[in-house]
Amino acid sequence: MPRPASRMRRVAITGMGAICALGRDVSEFSAAVFEGKSGIGRIESADCSTMRFQNGAEVRGYRHQPYFDDRRADFLDRFAQFAVIAAREAVAGAGIEWTSELRETAAIITGSCVGGQSTEDIGFHEVYKLGHNRVHPLTIPKTMANAGASHISMEFGITGPSFTFSTACSSAAHAIGQAFWMIRGGITDLAITGGSEAPFSFGILKAWEAMRVVSPDTCRPFSKDRRGMVLGEGGAMFVLEPLEAALARGARIHAEIVGFGMSADANHITQPSAEGAARAMRAALKDAGLAPEQVGYINAHGTATPTNDVTETAAIRSVFGPHAGRLAVSSTKSMHGHALGAAAALECLAATLTLRDGILPPTANFNEYDPECDLDVVPNCPRRADVEYALSNSFAFGGLNAVLALRKA
Repeated sequence: MPRPASRMRRVAITGMGAICALGRDVSEFSAAVFEGKSGIGRIESADCSTMRFQNGAEVRGYRHQPYFDDRRADFLDRFAQFAVIAAREAVAGAGIEWTSELRETAAIITGSCVGGQSTEDIGFHEVYKLGHNRVHPLTIPKTMANAGASHISMEFGITGPSFTFSTACSSAAHAIGQAFWMIRGGITDLAITGGSEAPFSFGILKAWEAMRVVSPDTCRPFSKDRRGMVLGEGGAMFVLEPLEAALARGARIHAEIVGFGMSADANHITQPSAEGAARAMRAALKDAGLAPEQVGYINAHGTATPTNDVTETAAIRSVFGPHAGRLAVSSTKSMHGHALGAAAALECLAATLTLRDGILPPTANFNEYDPECDLDVVPNCPRRADVEYALSNSFAFGGLNAVLALRKA
């Protein structure tokens, strides 16, 4: 049963793992994101010659070796491979000593928006274009969005609660927030949580092309000349545990998660609502017991679409009032792309590193000030800053908003 509010536990991040366009581990990710280095380039894993856009933020040159042998890889779509790779790094970094009791009670909570798109695309190609009468026998278990969580559970022999959120671009934020609440409330003593995505298959790229929201060149959040989002891929995972337990075993604490807020716009399936986003930020602040003035940095949803960036700016100004002008607000999607269901995990990682290392990641590719996005967006260059509290914003199609509040350890 959950604990009474008076006995709510503090929640520490003790392990982190990542693989994305900016690197194959957290160290590479950190170096790139704090250099303002963009991972966006010409898409190599799908034929985009007939599309309106050619660029994406891929894990370039990725092969399943040395992470998985051929037999194991045959069971995992690319997105699930990213989930396991990031989880391995997070668990190793946390220095977890597995016991039978811990394996029975630990939770795995992941996020993925589209699941195994590469596998699905191959199957459709074989059936519809090549006229084959059957597809790979593992097509269903490889495409399901929970495959990442399932393979993480098998990797570590974890038999506690394991499930996946699929809430479009907020998927990983909902996953991390739920894991945070479960540990804070005493439902579990350890959680592996985050998100993964691999959307670079021909079919889904054509679907994004049809929406006319993808930039033909690069991602320029909050810049007046922004032309849309750029898709990304990868995964990021965290190990969360009670702060008291982490301190007792001498674990390194990267940051604390102190609050989580959600809302629904109830407005439009694709057009964002400033009030909906503001409600989620206010809910996160309330859950954390924070005044707006205590927050020093926001990792923005910042997709670089004309509407989103203006709407998010309005939401931030609504919540923070005069303090909004003193906030640093940057979008790391300008570097790792919009990784859909994994985006919030990569952005939570960037916010955690900001608190831990005292560096603000820049909004890369920024060219021109936009009076409708009148925030300090940390354009192009990283900046030293001692930040105690940060928010990580995620606002999804369907009007599903999720915001994480973090504290410096």
